[in-house]
Amino acid sequence: MSKFKVLSHGVALRAVAKFSIGLGLSATLLLSGCATQNIQAYQNSTLTLDMHEFFSGQIDGWGMFQGRNGEVKKRFYVDIDATHEGDNVIVLDEKFAWADGSKSQRIWRLIKQADGSWKGTAGDVIGEATGEVVGNTLHWNYLLELPFEDKTYKVNFDDWMYLVDKDVMLNRSVMKKFGVELGSVTLSMHRNNESNDSK
Repeated sequence: MSKFKVLSHGVALRAVAKFSIGLGLSATLLLSGCATQNIQAYQNSTLTLDMHEFFSGQIDGWGMFQGRNGEVKKRFYVDIDATHEGDNVIVLDEKFAWADGSKSQRIWRLIKQADGSWKGTAGDVIGEATGEVVGNTLHWNYLLELPFEDKTYKVNFDDWMYLVDKDVMLNRSVMKKFGVELGSVTLSMHRNNESNDSK
């Protein structure tokens, strides 16, 4: 075998090796990106989320939307009026005040199912949101119509809410389109005890 053939053969082997390593790394990153946490990990938490107890009366929320690179794109305050319709229905009237001066509203209707899970509907939610409560945690999945400039996009929300105190809940939502992360929303919700006690 000539030196050229040996050299070519060696270069080809190194190229294949690099390609294999690169493919392996890509697969690892892809799988880790697709991985999601297991809600059952919260079943032994010291706090227990009672949906009717927390979502009752006046709730104040402060949040932000971040792009994929972590840059804060929008900030907002949300005023939530939580009421009940019987034992299995919670209505959340959310009024948003955005940092740019604009305002918006979303009204959620959350219905507890016979198996303990939750379903939710809202004007800009396509179909139904599905939710599960374990320990101090609520996990929601839903498809939302999200307006941007002159278009409306259908975006998947992977929504996690954690009760960190009887009156405080932290919420993080990841937005995806075709499996690609677009950004995330972080929200801190506080039950307004003074307002709730006066009702």
